[in-house]
Amino acid sequence: MSGPHAPKSPAALAALTLGALGVVYGDIGTSPLYALKEVFHAGHVPATPENILGVLSLIFWTMTIIVSLKYVLLILRADNNGEGGLIAMLALATTAVKDRPQLRRVLMTVGLFGTAIFYGDGVITPAVSVLSAVEGLEVAEPKLHAWVIPITLVVLTGLFAVQRFGTGGIGKFFGPITLLWFVVLVALGLPHIVAHPAVLVALNPAYAAGFIAGQPLVAFIALGAVVLCVTGGEALYADMGHFGKTPIRIAWYGFVMPALVVNYFGQGAMLLREPEAVANPFFHMAPDWAQLPLVFLATAATVIASQALISAAFSVTKQAIQLGILPRMAIKHTSVKDTGQIYVPFVNWGLWMFIVLAVGLFKTSSNLASAYGIAVTLDMTITTVMTFFVIRYGWKYPLLPCILATGFFFVIDVTFFASNMLKLIAGGWFPLVIGIGMFTLMLTWMQGRKLMSERLRDDAIELNGFLEAIFISPPTRVAGTAVFLSADIGLTPNALLHNLKHNKVLHEYNLFVTVRHHEVPWIGLNKRIEMESLGHDCWQVVLHFGFKNDPDVPEALQLLENRGIPLPDMDTSYFLSRDIVIPTFGDGMAMWREKLFAGMHHNAAAAADFLRLPSNRIVELGAKVEI
Repeated sequence: MSGPHAPKSPAALAALTLGALGVVYGDIGTSPLYALKEVFHAGHVPATPENILGVLSLIFWTMTIIVSLKYVLLILRADNNGEGGLIAMLALATTAVKDRPQLRRVLMTVGLFGTAIFYGDGVITPAVSVLSAVEGLEVAEPKLHAWVIPITLVVLTGLFAVQRFGTGGIGKFFGPITLLWFVVLVALGLPHIVAHPAVLVALNPAYAAGFIAGQPLVAFIALGAVVLCVTGGEALYADMGHFGKTPIRIAWYGFVMPALVVNYFGQGAMLLREPEAVANPFFHMAPDWAQLPLVFLATAATVIASQALISAAFSVTKQAIQLGILPRMAIKHTSVKDTGQIYVPFVNWGLWMFIVLAVGLFKTSSNLASAYGIAVTLDMTITTVMTFFVIRYGWKYPLLPCILATGFFFVIDVTFFASNMLKLIAGGWFPLVIGIGMFTLMLTWMQGRKLMSERLRDDAIELNGFLEAIFISPPTRVAGTAVFLSADIGLTPNALLHNLKHNKVLHEYNLFVTVRHHEVPWIGLNKRIEMESLGHDCWQVVLHFGFKNDPDVPEALQLLENRGIPLPDMDTSYFLSRDIVIPTFGDGMAMWREKLFAGMHHNAAAAADFLRLPSNRIVELGAKVEI
């Protein structure tokens, strides 16, 4: 989407709102498939009239507090130059406390853990969504039970297989299909509400309070399943950069929230009359003739919901790479118009592998629901904590309103998290293990890069002094322009040292280029480049990119041609050093972490590809670095 934050015509606003339905609300829109079912199944709540009304009230007020108030009203305001998501929030929070280095380090660590946990959520959510949809076959025809898992795996494998082609072609169908899905949610729920309007009393929060007060332990356990009704609620914030605040808010208040409430209350009305339908109330709402078409529509809706999360995983990975949180990976652009449409093969097939493992391990959506919740409630809690520091130190609001605003949500988040911790043994460990694994990789990569940079800096030669020394008795100058990539400003690149040692020549023009990634989403062309003359037709150049910018070095350097520096395509060579990391015993990291870092560094995508350097004009020179 181009320019979601510019003023909109009514038609453009409608198009963005329709798009937001498909991308932003896919997960939460498919939660009626399993949320209420799991409250009575996994929450161990008897399906009595009092409990049904109490649970419905809990679901309604959970959506109201967490989604309507917390995310849609409050957190959507915390935009980082129009961008949202945990990494954008992390950048805002750490920038707000930049004059408090210790607090900044703590927030960075907490934010990294939240980002890592996201990948655990990214495994469970598509698995539980698609499997719950395909399980509808059992309601339509119990003999199809044996086919549920194979069909689920085929659907998921097909979804991941088409990622390399991008979503541009099929993306235009996402909004209309999801709109149809929300219409069907209303069509399924409304007749049951009309037949039993007394169910609407559950809108009164007194029923939720009564349920909690009357059965505090049962209610506490049930919260671990109630949280399923806000599955994917955090996507509201993450997708703000694609659609803008207004379309997301219109879609929620105008379509999504009403449709979800009608469907949940329709399920509740049916359960008041037929408590035995509690095994799968969503599909039991439909007449017999509609159950099979409903399975197909539900499967399509869950595939779209899964697509949104997969795309988010690609986007988060790209941002993490550019902020130095993860090693470089191959990133392929699937659209010439939309830079946000990317494909990361390693992440794609890594997610697929863990999702297949989750489906094979847990086998039913109910078991998978037991694994869901810990990761997402942790993310929600971390988001709330980050929000406090943004509004207190970034926006300079008084302390008391900040505590009151975020403290209320913090208590809610922690309560849900504590309830979900009861599911740790039953399956909650699975996304947690994935998250801790990712967190270990992130910390190891960041610390390893820091150690490596320190070693290189210790052995480096100051650039200005080096150039002065070599020009006392200058080497042979050859025609053309040499671009030397360097991690640090003002230090002599290893590639230059090796070039002089082995080739004994220096190009006519020499650029010493350092790429800087910043904790803001976008940096415009007017701030892209800094340069300083070093004399003898040599220049120090710094290129600036935001974490959503594509770091295209040749394109950025074209800006120098207006400043008299020639960069002809066939006469410009790019020199970079390919460092080999050697783990050693010492005061660095533990040996196993140093070996892990060395492996990550060795297998990282080539810097040339990441920086979009032309493959036919690259000279790579190796060096060994002991850490």
